[in-house]
Amino acid sequence: MGGLTIRAPANAVGHGGHYHSQSPEAYFAHTPGLKVVYPRDAYTAKGLLLASIRDRNPTIFFEPKRLYRASVQDVPIGDYTLPLGVAEVLRVGTDITCVAWGAQVHTMLAACDRAAAEGISCEAIDLATVAPWDMQTIRESVLKTGRLMVTHEAPLTAGFAAEIAATIQKECFLALEAPIARVCGADTPFPLAFEKIYLPDELKVFDAIKRTCGF
Repeated sequence: MGGLTIRAPANAVGHGGHYHSQSPEAYFAHTPGLKVVYPRDAYTAKGLLLASIRDRNPTIFFEPKRLYRASVQDVPIGDYTLPLGVAEVLRVGTDITCVAWGAQVHTMLAACDRAAAEGISCEAIDLATVAPWDMQTIRESVLKTGRLMVTHEAPLTAGFAAEIAATIQKECFLALEAPIARVCGADTPFPLAFEKIYLPDELKVFDAIKRTCGF
């Protein structure tokens, strides 16, 4: 018997404006006992959703709206689940740890490709579950790379990247080679005509990776 799972569209789709493009994960992560989950594609959506439904705890399952129109992906017909509270290392690297969740994972990976072209080795991690988040995986990565960049669409102030940065600063202080970078949305109401300016795009993330590695 599972607990309550609520599916909720979230994040920017390109023309949503203030009431349709928000990223409220930090707000819900503040609720003790509530799990907050973010898939990055169709495959993880099915596995994480089934795991959420079967979990005994209440779960908010955020669905990034631009993934509804993403390219076709093969998804197994059979039953499978992906573990909640476990981040996934998508690429192994040595110079900097990069963390994102939801559709922003793809933006991060594109920025990591740009960085690789300039000789920067990025370890890319999909957080997948915002609450409870997988501190151990990120900690082990940062102890190896010495640097961390976190990106999400939500505003910078009180965004969940701040929680990750504060925890990793405490856990990995002596291993850090540069200040932890956060690449996030602006501290303004979400605009309609200027969504592209507001959002942390590939170039903004790449610039943060480059600056952090060059510190």
